[in-house]
Amino acid sequence: MATSAVVLATSGVGNALVSGLDDGVRRVDPFSGMTDRPNAAGGLNFLVVGVDQRDQLSKATRQKYRLGGGSCDCTDTLMLVHLSEDRQRMSVVSIPRDSYVKLPDHRDDGTGKRHTAFPTKINSAYAHGGPHLTVRAVEAMTKVHIDHYLEVDFGSFMKTVDTLGGVDVCTVRPLKDTYAGLDLPAGTSRLNGAQALSYVRARHLDGASDFGRMQRQQRFLASVIDKATSSGVLMNPVKFNEVAKSLLKSVRADRGFGTAEMVALGEAMREFTPASSEFVSVPVANGDYRVPALGSTVKWDTARAERLFDALRDDRPLAEHKKKEKKDRGGKDAATRAVPVDIPPGSIRVQVENGTAHAGLGHKADTALREVGFSTTGIPRNAREKDLERTVITYDPRWNRSVRTLAAALPGAELEQEKGRGPSMKVTVGTDFRAARAVRVAEPLPTAGTDKSGKGFQAVTGDEVTCG
Repeated sequence: MATSAVVLATSGVGNALVSGLDDGVRRVDPFSGMTDRPNAAGGLNFLVVGVDQRDQLSKATRQKYRLGGGSCDCTDTLMLVHLSEDRQRMSVVSIPRDSYVKLPDHRDDGTGKRHTAFPTKINSAYAHGGPHLTVRAVEAMTKVHIDHYLEVDFGSFMKTVDTLGGVDVCTVRPLKDTYAGLDLPAGTSRLNGAQALSYVRARHLDGASDFGRMQRQQRFLASVIDKATSSGVLMNPVKFNEVAKSLLKSVRADRGFGTAEMVALGEAMREFTPASSEFVSVPVANGDYRVPALGSTVKWDTARAERLFDALRDDRPLAEHKKKEKKDRGGKDAATRAVPVDIPPGSIRVQVENGTAHAGLGHKADTALREVGFSTTGIPRNAREKDLERTVITYDPRWNRSVRTLAAALPGAELEQEKGRGPSMKVTVGTDFRAARAVRVAEPLPTAGTDKSGKGFQAVTGDEVTCG
């Protein structure tokens, strides 16, 4: 969220509106007195943290959005964001909040007591020494020089999303977490601030726990970038001023991040899109590393993590950035237009029947479904019906996940259950049929430690995880 604030506050509107915007930013000094830091390299590095501070919210608000009691005064989210030297690429590295770390020598923010290095989880660095110790801990683990610090709390996060007019997220299956108050249907949903907070905080949706949560946070950030750069906000001076002021008031930032820095970044990032961003999680060797008095922690894969941060320091791309394909009128390429689904179309067998008096419509539908990847019989039949207006998909309820893939390719089709039918599905074409929509398997973002790239880590670009 803080990253999108940079984009909004600096792009395409002119210095007149930008001037003075940083007056509303709450300041913090995380770099004071720091020595023995990693050398600065190519590009610009931000440490973006989401802080579990909810004291500014009323008791009624906390109960309504299931935010629990008091704050833990810790970092709920940690992201290392790298802007390339040429400002053509943004790399986002998610750091598991339970990462095992030895905090460096420090003075406790609360008690003022000096502490020698001791083992803990990285999210507790904020409680012991605030932004200063958090930056020191991340720099010590990554050997990456941090140039700027941006911090968002629960209340400001919700306000930011609401000011943007909500943010779209898509999911191939319903998401429900009663602990976080999340209840989303399959498909695309526009989330307001409270819903967005539930979406990025939910930890009880599957066995992935914090790793699944990091994936949703990355997807959400990609959607924020999409919204910020495609909604016209940057070209509407009135709307821009409203949104930018709200966003900048919602963050805490280091003293060096001012108007001049915003303008310089914005000039370079005018053409920024989700395809310019890339997302990865720190490679993990053990997601349940047990430590006395700490319990379960996350132990990094040291060798692979080093390769990841070497690439960041060298300003090298983390993901494969594919060349753009032919675009449609809305500016989306073919892969992005395809609807994300859970089950691949090639695994779904379909028998097409023509339920109209229009000769050849069954053949047209069979061909269209086969072209978008479904396993059709290739021999359409004539149905008993000759005046069917709405296309019908007949399926066995045991294959309820597969039918969602087929339904995504035939939007508006009616679903009809037939117990005992088996895996083969029947599409009875009505006069409403025009074409089959392309679908793509929405594979989850790579989990920590996944490596299909040969680099030691696996990253994806933002356009691969936003809604079509």
